[in-house]
Amino acid sequence: MEGPYSGLGSNQREGYELGIQKINESDEFDFTIDATFENTKSEVSTARQKAQKLVQQDDKDYLSGCVSSAASLAINSFAQEQEILWVPGGGAIQITGSGCNEWSFRAETHSGQIARAFGPWIPKNIGTQGWIHYADYSYGKDINTSFTEQMQASDASVNIVGRSTSQLGATNFSSYISQIENSEAEFVVLGLAGGDLITFVKQAVDAGLKETVTITSPTMCMQAIRNALGEAANGTYGGVRYDPKIDTPANQDFVERYQEEYDGNPDAFARAGFDAIWMTAQGIQEADDTGPATVKDSLPGQEVSSVFGSNTYRECNNQATNPVWVGRNVPSDQGGSSSVELLSQKSGQEAVAPCSEVNCSL
Repeated sequence: MEGPYSGLGSNQREGYELGIQKINESDEFDFTIDATFENTKSEVSTARQKAQKLVQQDDKDYLSGCVSSAASLAINSFAQEQEILWVPGGGAIQITGSGCNEWSFRAETHSGQIARAFGPWIPKNIGTQGWIHYADYSYGKDINTSFTEQMQASDASVNIVGRSTSQLGATNFSSYISQIENSEAEFVVLGLAGGDLITFVKQAVDAGLKETVTITSPTMCMQAIRNALGEAANGTYGGVRYDPKIDTPANQDFVERYQEEYDGNPDAFARAGFDAIWMTAQGIQEADDTGPATVKDSLPGQEVSSVFGSNTYRECNNQATNPVWVGRNVPSDQGGSSSVELLSQKSGQEAVAPCSEVNCSL
């Protein structure tokens, strides 16, 4: 894997591989999955080229993947053009919002779902004076908009004292950190992911920002982020898309499979990859037809099993109804990487916006 999200993409792939293995070994399905993997490098042009190669040269009928929201959106339109079923891994709201189409189904939790859980929690528990720094592309812009809306809707006194943006893959955040430190901000929301978030937080901690400003991010509690930051993550807050301790039979099976194969606990990206395969395979089985045109008509609204328990791709926008938590990174009893303390939860139905507000009608 290459690109700014290479580590997250590797975890996502592990989830896909486990999902494929489970389906191919199961008597529950009348088909097997023949998978081919490609590397998009988180680049829009490369993502579309790879998708074209998979469909037109390798004769694939189903596509899934991409951590990058921009790459996911590029394949959204390609899937519609080619009439193949696509399960993207990007987190931007637009994927199942204004950019939705009937061929795209998302098992990943999007940034708006995180914002509906995390946004109102911030002014109630941290403060009302905030700064938002985000990467200048679809996902980062989503965080800026959705967190502003959710925080201010829950508390009219919320004041965003400053905003700043950086390019995807930036390596020097010192000027932004200085601006935040010299402002009246009580907290900062970081619309960054992967290597960008890791680099920003390391530089912020070295500069002493964490001593005066609470650092938050929708992806701060992700395992890959905590592993990379070590003790620097302690005391930061994040949205939680997945926790290996979720008490459902499907999750227990998933965790056991993952631990046996990879000798560790799965993260949110592995979960998303696994459920993308697992949930969609159930739709194929229910349709009694492996053709994507039949499956895309039968899958919306169908109750399927997921790591979280019972789940559905909503009929209005093909978005999975995943639960969301708010978490705090705390020192681990074993030392090293932080552990996540879960502070609050919204159910899958509470975390999704009403269909009338999603800017998509299927």
